[in-house]
Amino acid sequence: MAEANIVTVRKLSKIYRQGDINVTALNQISLDIKTGEILTLMGPSGSGKTTLLHIIAGIDRPTSGECRVQDIDVTRLNESQLADWRNQNVGFVFQTFNLIPVLTAYENVELPLLLTRLGRKQRRHQVNTALELVGLGDRSHHLPRQLSGGQEQRVAIARALVTSPSLVVADEPTGNLDSHSAQEVLSILQSLSQSAGKTVIMVTHDPKAAAFGSRSIHLEKGELTN
Repeated sequence: MAEANIVTVRKLSKIYRQGDINVTALNQISLDIKTGEILTLMGPSGSGKTTLLHIIAGIDRPTSGECRVQDIDVTRLNESQLADWRNQNVGFVFQTFNLIPVLTAYENVELPLLLTRLGRKQRRHQVNTALELVGLGDRSHHLPRQLSGGQEQRVAIARALVTSPSLVVADEPTGNLDSHSAQEVLSILQSLSQSAGKTVIMVTHDPKAAAFGSRSIHLEKGELTN
């Protein structure tokens, strides 16, 4: 039985206005992403990788075209619906870890759950599960400054996972890490796909990072080149 598509993109375009000039970030992109795959988006700076990632994740809106995630056309949701949809369905991992320095690893991971109706006991269970998943169950009371860069990014991944999203989007997640820490982070993302069935979409410049993906696509000037 064929795997279902979690993301279906059809004739997606994004045009930015810069002064008197229109800049085409994406030009008529069509793409299917299967449930449980790790798709890496590659291409030079300005090729449209992050714009595509942001539209799929509901952070940005296209100028035209369709983007369906789990059969919901996210381009048609209003801002409030989109915020609810993101909170429930998408986990975000960025190049900068975006951890709050005065909060412990546990408290940073718990933050997205404070937007839900979960009780304290259920929150504790989900936070501890997410930290164990990234190998940091014994670091839950450490502040970010007491962790290495690789550990900080693993806390950020735990925070992305704590709401049990079906889609994890990662924008240059190894960009600030040494090669050993990068390998650890990529291995975690890979195991999320293989063991937990999560779909991971990752923007990267690094061919070594792209090699962890199940499929890689290249963008050039807003268009798919393969």
